[in-house]
Amino acid sequence: MTHITKPSNISRPDFAAIAAWINPGAKVLDLGCGDGSLLRYLNDKCGIFGYGVEIDDNNVLGCVRNGVNVIQNDLESGLSTFESDSFDYVILSQTLQAMRHTEEIVNEMLRVGKQGIVSFPNFGYWKNRAQVISGHMPVSEELPYRWFDTPNIHLCTLGDFEELCNLCGAQILERIVMNGDRQIAFLPNLIGMLAFYRFERQK
Repeated sequence: MTHITKPSNISRPDFAAIAAWINPGAKVLDLGCGDGSLLRYLNDKCGIFGYGVEIDDNNVLGCVRNGVNVIQNDLESGLSTFESDSFDYVILSQTLQAMRHTEEIVNEMLRVGKQGIVSFPNFGYWKNRAQVISGHMPVSEELPYRWFDTPNIHLCTLGDFEELCNLCGAQILERIVMNGDRQIAFLPNLIGMLAFYRFERQK
């Protein structure tokens, strides 16, 4: 899987949004965990027991420096290392759009974890739409790459991801849509920059 450079850990409202869904002491698996900043944040806030999966050498070293348990592996090869229902939460934070096998990773999240949490940049955000209408692929804070050097291969909107959940037999429990540090309730697919979903296997 192509490595994604994630935003700095300084002032991360997206971390707080995810932490609000995590029960204290939960077992958490973070896929594409970067330097382990999210897991460290969740440990500080929620006292979790966490593992990360990361492919990039420098990020694996960052996890070690952050005191985060990490396994170096390519997510595209699946999660066969982990037994079914071995985690309370499996997180895929701002990595979904870089996955080649998107349906497979969501299915694996549902197998390995009791609940899944996914965040991704919303391609339906109005500024993204405006750049496409002007004749260019979007470049923004949430989508910082140009079309020819981007690792993002499966950009989606809120509606697209909800269709994927239905296809995978995932029941959406909660959705948060944000623009910066503000939660968006009105026209979220147009005004929201970043989407968060919490889901589980359909009963």
